[in-house]
Amino acid sequence: MIDVILALVLIGLWFYGIIDCARTNQESVRSLPKWAWLLILIVFQSFGAIAWLIAGRPKSAPGSNVKARRASKRIIPPDDNPDFLSKL
Repeated sequence: MIDVILALVLIGLWFYGIIDCARTNQESVRSLPKWAWLLILIVFQSFGAIAWLIAGRPKSAPGSNVKARRASKRIIPPDDNPDFLSKL
């Protein structure tokens, strides 16, 4: 039973690594090009996924700074907007 659970965890880790690598921007990937990481993930499976998580994955996850992105897209009223006020 433990063997089955371990196998499922390793397969899940492998799929997570492939999907995470495929969705990551090329510029964000560390150490190797994205195609090389995908090749490592496919060939070495679980060991490749562990290597991806340790050495290839970006330091900050793609969706981790959601608050910062939302704050930058905040609508500023005209009386507080310096660009609007400078045009007056």
